Parts: sequence; structure tokens; C-alpha cells
Amino acid sequence: LEACFLAKTSFNTTFTCSIAFFILFSEIIMVKVIIAGGGLVGSLEACFLAKRGWEVHLYEGRSDPRKDSHYAGKSINLALSDRGIAALEHVGIADLIKEEATPMYGRMLHSHGGDLTPQAYGKKDQAILSIDRRGLNEKLLTLGEELGVTVYFDHKLKSVDTKQSKALFVKENGDLVEASADVVIGSDGAHSACRRSVLRSDRIDYQHQYLPHGYKELCIPANEDGSHRIDPNHLHIWPRHTFMMIALANNDGSFTVTLFMPFERFEQIKTEEQLFELFENEFPDAIPVIGKERLADDFFTNPTGALLTVKCSEISTATTALMGDAAHAIVPFYGQGMNAGFEDCTVLENCLNQYPNDLEVALKKYSETRVDDVHAIADLALYNYIEMRDLVTSPAFLMRKKLDNCLHFLFPHTYIPLYTMVTFSRIPYSEVIERNKQQRKVVDRGIVITALGACVGAVLLAKKYGLLNKIPFFN
Repeated sequence: LEACFLAKTSFNTTFTCSIAFFILFSEIIMVKVIIAGGGLVGSLEACFLAKRGWEVHLYEGRSDPRKDSHYAGKSINLALSDRGIAALEHVGIADLIKEEATPMYGRMLHSHGGDLTPQAYGKKDQAILSIDRRGLNEKLLTLGEELGVTVYFDHKLKSVDTKQSKALFVKENGDLVEASADVVIGSDGAHSACRRSVLRSDRIDYQHQYLPHGYKELCIPANEDGSHRIDPNHLHIWPRHTFMMIALANNDGSFTVTLFMPFERFEQIKTEEQLFELFENEFPDAIPVIGKERLADDFFTNPTGALLTVKCSEISTATTALMGDAAHAIVPFYGQGMNAGFEDCTVLENCLNQYPNDLEVALKKYSETRVDDVHAIADLALYNYIEMRDLVTSPAFLMRKKLDNCLHFLFPHTYIPLYTMVTFSRIPYSEVIERNKQQRKVVDRGIVITALGACVGAVLLAKKYGLLNKIPFFN
């Protein structure tokens, strides 16, 4: 507006254009950002910031997965739900990802005898999406480059100077590379070098906890015609109280199978005979669809992974932010690890929009907004392991689940089951826990009142028909 005003005056044209240029670009803050870690969260955050017009430099310790057939990343399939979908919609890639995903409408429980029991996640149209980790990562990297992100592969983060906003990387050949920016974002995983640097320079409480259980990845191959050998539209679970096995469908007709057990049990299996004995006793219906040869090869070839929970009292400093597993690694049993990481991107974006001219305040707000929520989902994920491996077969649990669904049907906006709030809504995780506590109190009181009412009613009926005298307690 000021430029137009000047143009209508008698100022020299060149001078007027210079003034207009200054007025226009003095309001634009060109921010340079380094993102350490080009996995799912880092590549998505690069897209978020590139869309803001920032100068984005993304560093990844591994080679380019689009060119490397022996990609070293994790291969466990991922469950995409509402929180993650919302973040992907922001960068315009959600529809493409959903087209290639396999919807799962509920759990399919496998008994020792091979009986199948379906358990719906929610309403008939509600499903979580099974997606391929590597394929999603590749698409996000490509989108980032199209948006102007500069990507450096084979650059592993060594340390961060949080005061000077500098990062030191190690190349594959051992050479060191130093880079500086206005802000450094660490999305370099559960064993984050960025987090270690932050902890050394700032007074931040940190906690990590390993589960005594590990995991081993197996595979159900596709049929010769490319079809699935078991129902692809359910998350298959073999619950065995202290351990379990799950299977998620892939688009190529195969299933990614993950066996979760105490490390002691993994260590006890040293021969094929011991492995087959375990499966014949615990997962007999899985043997024909996996095949003994494939089972033995996968079990003794693939490593036994560890399960880790990470909590930090703060996840940002004045010039540094942590995202994804670097900020809050969680166990995979609620299917929210990726979704929570993607939601980090949405939360940071909202904070940057709220404080567009004060990066330090925006980063502080991001930490304040996010910490309680990521601690909450970490706790929920640990609880859900108990539910999946044990409670899903409990009659009391199943009755409570039916009651939850009934109340949700009657009061859809007032009473929302825990799983629905976590997976099919964007209610903050910490609020989810509080709402669930309140709902359980109301339901528990209702059950007690109903039981007391039934007892009083029975006594009154017995009195009416003269039956009390026949009960020793009333004599």
C-alpha cells in the first residue's frame, strides 16, 4: 500500500521502486534451517518448512533409499491414522499415500486352536492404514526436493552447538562437515546425537526405558498369483498373555509379521527344532502360511530388535528443536509412533504461525504444547501392549469394550472410547487420558448404582411375595 502511495507522488521512479522493494522484503524473514535425520519425520518437516519459504537443508546418515536396493532403515510396517493423515494433507500428499495403503478395520485374534475372532476398531467405516515405511519415506524425500529442499545423504550427525546453531556431520569417508543455520531440528531417531548435544548444554531432564521384551521380524509371503494368504483388512494378533505375534498386510500380497517376546525366550531358541516347537505350541496356524523354511530363515537371519521409550522434560531450546523419536521414542503397540511424530510437524507449524516474527518464542511454545502429550502417548503405548497380548481375550475386557461402544453410539460427542480418541481423533493425548479417566469413573459409578438398584429391587420383590423368610440372612 505504501509503495502504491509513493508511486502516485512525484518521487523519482527508480527511487520509488527501491523504497517499495525495501518495504516489501523487510517484512520477510528468510530463515535457514538444518534438519538432521531424513527419515519419515525429518523429511516431512522439511516439506512443511519449505512450504513456508524457508531455506531447508536436510542431512541423512544413510544413503538415498531411492537408489539403494539394500536400504538400512527399519522395515516394520506402519499404521497411519488421523493425526498422521492431517500432517500429510498439509503438504498435499495424503491422497497418494492413502491410495497405496491397505485399510485395517479391526483386530483379528488367533487362538491356539486357530479360531478367528474379529474385533472392530470403531465404526464400520473407521480403519487404520497399513503403509510401507520405505515407500512413504521415498515419496516425502522426492516431494521435499520438488519444494526446494537440499538433501545431503551419507552425512551422519556428530554433534550440535546449540548456542551457535551449528551442526557437525561425518561423511561416509570420515570427513567432517560443519554447517550453520538459524535453527537446527533433530529428527535423528531414538539414539539422537542432537538430543545428546541439547542435554549437555541445557538443563533438561531425560529418561529412557528399555522393555524386557524384544521383537523379531518375519514374513508371510504372497500366493503365487500375488494375493494375500490371510485377510488383509485386519491387524492379525496371536495374543499369548506374556508375548504375542502380529501381522500387517502389504500391497504386494505379503504380510510383515512381528514376534514380540521376552529376550530370555528369544535367547533360548538356538535350533530349528526349538523354533518349530514354539510355533507348533503357540502359533500352529501360522506355520502353513509362513512355511517352515521361510520361518527358519527369517528367524535366524533377522536381528532381535529392542523396544525403547524416551522422555524429555523439554524438546526445544532457543535455536534447536527435537522431533519424532529424537524427542519421544515410544513402543509400537498403539500404532502412534509415526503419527505422533507427524503431529509434531503440525504443532510446530501452528506455533510458527502464532509467532511468525519470534522464532525463539515459537520453539518454546512448541515444547510447552507438546511435552505433556508425547509423555501421555508413551504411557498409553506401554499399556496397549498389555491389552494386545493379554486383555483382548478377557471376558471382562470384552464386556467393557461392548459397553464403551454402546455408550459411544448413544452419546457420540460426549462418550468416546479410548482407542477412538487416540486413533480416530486429534484430541491431544494428555486430554485423552483425562477424558478417559472421567468416563471410566462415570461408567463405574453407573455400574455400582445399577447393581445396588438390582439388589434393592430383588429384595423388594422377595418381600412382596413373602420369600424373605426363606432366606436365612433375613430371619
